[in-house]
Amino acid sequence: MAEAHQAVAFQFTVTPDGVDFRLSQEALKQIYLSGVHSWKKRFIRLKNSFLTGVYPGSPSGWLAITAITVGSTWVHVDLSRGTISRIQRNSPPGRCPPSCSCYFNLRQQTLLSALLFSTGVWILGIWLRRQMLKLLLSYHGWMFEPHGKTSFSTKAWVGREASALVKVMSGRHPLLYSFQTSLPKLPVPRVEDTVQRYLKSVQPLLDKEGFEQMGALARDFQQKLGPRLQKFLVLKSWWATNYVSDWWEEYIYLRGRGPIMVNSNYYIMDFLYITPTPIQAARAGNCVHAILKYRRQLDREEFEPVMALGVVPLCSYQMERMFNTTRIPGKEADSLLHLTDSRHLAVFHGGRFFKVWLYQGGKQLPPRDLEMQFQRILDDPSPPQPGELRLAALTAGSRVPWAEARAKFFSRGKNRASLDCIERAAFFLVLDEKAQGFSPEREESLSEYAKSLLHGRCYDRWFDKSFTLVVYPNGKLGGNAEHSWADAPIMGHLWEFMLATDQLQLGYCNGGHCQGVPNTDLLRPQRLVWDLPEECIQAIDAAYGEAQALADEVDFCCFCFSAFGKGLIKKCRTSPDSFIQIALQLAHFRDRGHFCLTYEASMTRLFREGRTETVRSCTGEATAFVLSMSDPNCSPLDRLQLFQEAAEKHQQMYRLAMTGAGIDRHLFCLYVMSRYLGVKSPFLDKVLSEPWRLSTSQTPQQQIKMFSLEAHPDLISSGGGFGPVADDGYGVSYIIAGENLITFHVSSKFSSPETVSVPAEGRRGARIVVPQHEPWKQKQGVRAGGCQQAFTGGVPHQAQRGPWPLLSLEPPLVKGSLLIQGGGGHEAFCKCCPGTDQQGQWGSQVHLATDKDVCPMGLNSFNNRPT
Repeated sequence: MAEAHQAVAFQFTVTPDGVDFRLSQEALKQIYLSGVHSWKKRFIRLKNSFLTGVYPGSPSGWLAITAITVGSTWVHVDLSRGTISRIQRNSPPGRCPPSCSCYFNLRQQTLLSALLFSTGVWILGIWLRRQMLKLLLSYHGWMFEPHGKTSFSTKAWVGREASALVKVMSGRHPLLYSFQTSLPKLPVPRVEDTVQRYLKSVQPLLDKEGFEQMGALARDFQQKLGPRLQKFLVLKSWWATNYVSDWWEEYIYLRGRGPIMVNSNYYIMDFLYITPTPIQAARAGNCVHAILKYRRQLDREEFEPVMALGVVPLCSYQMERMFNTTRIPGKEADSLLHLTDSRHLAVFHGGRFFKVWLYQGGKQLPPRDLEMQFQRILDDPSPPQPGELRLAALTAGSRVPWAEARAKFFSRGKNRASLDCIERAAFFLVLDEKAQGFSPEREESLSEYAKSLLHGRCYDRWFDKSFTLVVYPNGKLGGNAEHSWADAPIMGHLWEFMLATDQLQLGYCNGGHCQGVPNTDLLRPQRLVWDLPEECIQAIDAAYGEAQALADEVDFCCFCFSAFGKGLIKKCRTSPDSFIQIALQLAHFRDRGHFCLTYEASMTRLFREGRTETVRSCTGEATAFVLSMSDPNCSPLDRLQLFQEAAEKHQQMYRLAMTGAGIDRHLFCLYVMSRYLGVKSPFLDKVLSEPWRLSTSQTPQQQIKMFSLEAHPDLISSGGGFGPVADDGYGVSYIIAGENLITFHVSSKFSSPETVSVPAEGRRGARIVVPQHEPWKQKQGVRAGGCQQAFTGGVPHQAQRGPWPLLSLEPPLVKGSLLIQGGGGHEAFCKCCPGTDQQGQWGSQVHLATDKDVCPMGLNSFNNRPT
């Protein structure tokens, strides 16, 4: 009861003798401190808004200009060339009759005019520097120059010399959003250029007749409807900050009516190798404190903008909605609720929802207090209320039923209050009940970990929150993020800060608990109360059934590839990302026997409010290399040449996407414009209906330089992933961590006959697949239709049909050789060489590589070391 009394500022009781008032000094003190905290936060935001608004200028610059100008008037030197005198004559004090004493004297008039002149010069200087910086940041030639060769223009633009233009114009000590008004706008490509790039991108995927048909549609669009749509789109680009981002957020994300679980949300994992503490509440306490510390620095704009090359700023606007943000369901379209502040956290454990205050006396709770609060939740024996256990399944199902249920059952009373507590929370925390994490002894552990984070049990994640932090009983953690408010690199920025702060700054005591002594007088976590009628419970059950069916459909294969990493790839003078993208093309072709439309996400944050663009990585050059790997008449040097051309083409496509010359966002906006104008385009309809059967993305890392992976190799992250974009395709996420590790997250659906997913029983990590369409790779006696037997160093074992054979280099066998690496240790088969294995005939194209074998075709020419 004492805690309840402390929560009330004053109480009164009506008695026969009058009204008896009782004041709570502690409660009044907390109200006062909260008010002080709010006003301090407002002042900081006002100050930062001013500093950002005048950047690259500064108050000290204004002071310097003013001091020089005023000082010159004292020594009778007119730096303004008469401007100060004109200001003085035309200002109200200057027009006042000499007999009037209501205005300033002559010296004061001169000082005021000098101040106005100095302010005008300062503002003009800011505007000129901002325009010059915007012009300089529009130069992207540095991205297209050959490695190791830098032109004079690029050196002058961003070189190490003190006179480098970008450095001079950028100013000093920028805040997080200082460069926003200096970033260039995303340019609108010409229709002719986009159409030609599109046709070139689909040529490897279509037969001659199909390509001719698509070419005819493209030419008709380019000559007739395209120019009209382009004019409206250019007009929008002049008016809007970014001609893509608002439509992309609305039509790709917020207007989607299907479940966002699996289909839109993505996940992110903990450290791969270490767990800082096995105590669940302690890990949650440290990490929540680290996240709140990040939010504080974000609110104060204390982070420097992320820079390319150390000097080219990337757009930071997506960070604005990281916290206090929830996706609100609607019948036709969802919306984003974003608050300027939130002082509590919503927590889920054991089918129950809790509210935890994050501040005491205007100060953020320390980790030990947060640990105590979370432990109180874990120790709470109370059961879920009727319908509460699976309530969050509403956020996992289709959006229209959730919108209808929200309007009908959560618009008033205690349900409204409890829902507001969740939606207005800083973020959502789940104290999970089943341990997860990577275990080297269990190959499937990483895949189970991924599925737990992506969808969980379909009712233990609030999928509408900007992000959900999940902490497991063994101390491992992960996150699930809603996609509409920002892209994965933004969450990655927070995630790196949180993990580094947890491990390197906060730490734990010897017993695994957070540092410090808990304050036992804190109010206990508040249990949220619900009153859910039977009809609402039925809606919850329906949403749960839909979500569970979707979750059961998803197959994951996550694995760590440690035979080599970017270190060896870079020695081959190849981009690691290009290498992996080409490897995926080869793997997909060997699995399915054909090529498919491939999506790779790149960023356009070199422009203001830029988000993403598509790199169509299934290029003609990549397909030529893949086909050469199946051609016995193609020499190793020819394959090497084709590989290098494919890698260079991929890099060129990536650079074009980053610099606003991509294909898909332009066509998407032209399509939206056509719908607004009420006209149909067969070409755009065809383009927008093409499925992305291979959707890929690289997880960024080391955005915040809080630690070095070379100095702390145990702090490598597992990365993150997403569900398959197409029902009959794959989702592939990968993180290139350190010099010798690549972690893959591969998703697909069990129901599709076009994928190689199989029921989970008996599945083993990454599998070797011998596809039916390449019978020359099948061992004699193997039944057609799939792989039944493979070899591990000459020893037969059972191999399941599984998601991905991985193109790789195997330095212990042959440095630089292209091999197929399976998931079971030493499984490696050179897919180019004629010969036989040691156990029997494999046909003319397959050679079993053992520890002493050297590739007869000399493919270590990839390392420029021919055998």
